[in-house]
Amino acid sequence: MGPNGLMPLSIPVIHTHGDKPLLKDVRIDYDSNWNKIHWKSLVASYASSPFFEYLADELAPFYEKKFSFLIDLNHQLINFSLQQLGKTIAVKRSENFTEIVEMQDPRYFIHPKKNQAELDPGFQPEAYHQVFADRLGFRSNLSILDLLFNVGPAALSYLLRSLKT
Repeated sequence: MGPNGLMPLSIPVIHTHGDKPLLKDVRIDYDSNWNKIHWKSLVASYASSPFFEYLADELAPFYEKKFSFLIDLNHQLINFSLQQLGKTIAVKRSENFTEIVEMQDPRYFIHPKKNQAELDPGFQPEAYHQVFADRLGFRSNLSILDLLFNVGPAALSYLLRSLKT
């Protein structure tokens, strides 16, 4: 969430004509300097959040290094997020694609274009302090970074409480 509302931050990829590439083969496109734009957006949105200064030095390298493949950046960011949550979970890459079976597959609960309440009507997260909530209201499910910057070490317990409701 930025000062003017939601800011979708997506990573541009190099499109190939013809067949859809496997996720492991999707390359990041750096023609637009998206990484600098993302970092400046995060700073503008979260510099005044309670835990930004504690995480910024560890997070900045993800936006300075040029990853060739999207999966490598994703893998590193997932590991960073898990580390910040205090969780040691081995993240492995699958060798083949398995269809998502709704409500039986954890991948179903993460969708970039749907609100979590659409995917799980029983999900009712409690509000926490967000930088622009006084003007724009509380918005759940923005990103793990929003949660980490605003809640810090209490992020895991927040997530666990949200799962129980």
